[in-house]
Amino acid sequence: MSDRRLAAILSADVVGYSSLMEHHEAATLAALKRRRNEIINPRLETAGGRVVKLMGDGELIEFPSIVEAVEFAADVQTTLAALELEDGEPPIAFRIGVHLGDIMIEDDDIYGDGVNIASRIEALADPGGVCISRQAYDQVETKLDLAFESIGEQRLKNLARPIEVFRVVLNGEVGARRVPRFMPKRAATTSRQPLLLGAMLAAAILVLVGLGAALYSLVGDGSDQPTVMAQTDARPSLAVLPLLNLSNDPDQEYFADGITDDLITDLSQVSGLLVMARHSTFAYKGQARDVREIARELNVAHVLEGSIRKIGDSFRINVKLIDAKSGSNK
Repeated sequence: MSDRRLAAILSADVVGYSSLMEHHEAATLAALKRRRNEIINPRLETAGGRVVKLMGDGELIEFPSIVEAVEFAADVQTTLAALELEDGEPPIAFRIGVHLGDIMIEDDDIYGDGVNIASRIEALADPGGVCISRQAYDQVETKLDLAFESIGEQRLKNLARPIEVFRVVLNGEVGARRVPRFMPKRAATTSRQPLLLGAMLAAAILVLVGLGAALYSLVGDGSDQPTVMAQTDARPSLAVLPLLNLSNDPDQEYFADGITDDLITDLSQVSGLLVMARHSTFAYKGQARDVREIARELNVAHVLEGSIRKIGDSFRINVKLIDAKSGSNK
């Protein structure tokens, strides 16, 4: 018979794990083991957390205290961001999600909505970042010396009601644009790297500005919603597909995923617009599918797709906003 209790649940996984394993299998496993042994496990013991299960690239951890869970998550991510890579060591970044909720316990494993919500909130976090649920935020807001930023109500798979999600602000970056912390160390050694990062951020901002008029027209008129969508939410809906990396350099795959993450996060804050969560759209990464078919499966009226290409010291980002009914560009 299963027992129930209220618990703090932390879900974490490695960003771009499949790609890392494809290109640097042995080095990735060694780097992941190093981070667990040197950073995660010692702090976990201090915080009183229990590893419920390891899933290769991820962990599910239970804490008796939500304060300890959020503090642990922020401490781990801050420490990992400052970690110096060893020679030949691939860059590894985690996403972390934390939730306070009801769980079922059976044979030292845990189940239930509390676990599912933590996992889906984790998918909304930036690479190297932490997201927490409203339930967790209400308990830790005044108890930790941390800043939090709401990313709005999010509709999570298989949950009837949206949940407000908060981003933990790390390294004093309130309101700042973020660059994925997993850029390769060798790139950071060049004197032009600050200029390159600035160009990357400028390109991402231009993408958002360029979409402004089209998105405004969507928010202003929700009449083109697909008929198959439930009528419980009349907002125009959008799915942002992972940007394609058209560069020969596989390291740019991480940057493409990071820009996609930022687009999803920023667009989800547009009032009157329903944006699908990251875990839903990244399931289509690497698949050659008709966007109209994807839109039907996700029940959205519009799809944003595009690509990123590195040309010398510059990056070219192309995006298209597609009407799910006709398959034409907006």
